[in-house]
Amino acid sequence: MGSSVYTKTGDKGTTGLYTGERVQKSSLRVEAYGTIDELQAFLGLARAHAHNKKVQTELLDIERTLWTLMADVASLGQIAKVTDQQVKHLEKVIDRFDESLEPLTQFVVPGDNVASSYLHVARTIVRRAERALWRVLDNGEEVHESNLKYLNRLSDLCFILGRVEEELGAE
Repeated sequence: MGSSVYTKTGDKGTTGLYTGERVQKSSLRVEAYGTIDELQAFLGLARAHAHNKKVQTELLDIERTLWTLMADVASLGQIAKVTDQQVKHLEKVIDRFDESLEPLTQFVVPGDNVASSYLHVARTIVRRAERALWRVLDNGEEVHESNLKYLNRLSDLCFILGRVEEELGAE
């Protein structure tokens, strides 16, 4: 018989971190990486509806990086795997896409395009994940600075990618 999806190890309200420690499922750390997990799923939804192939490619890359970010958040005392180099990569991607956009002259109101709307919702989930990770740090627990920076830049990128998709939908 093969392995089962269920382990029953969490039936008493605890879960295992990536490094083996057991913590309460209600812990701030679990909340933070759970929100990143939600974000990753939502970015997959945005990617499935995106029209721009370059947007799709970037979203897939981000989804893969979010697995690493979740591992970082679920690890205690480990070296960060999401690095400042990945933060700089996001900045380059933001700049590349932003150069193709017209300057904003008004607030963006999501809703005219499905992919763009999903990206704007993803942006708000990123912000929630970032706030959750700040709460972990404020609670005196270890958080990698590069993880916080990555989430901060990712919300900006979701905004820009939403604008790219919105312009495609307007054509």
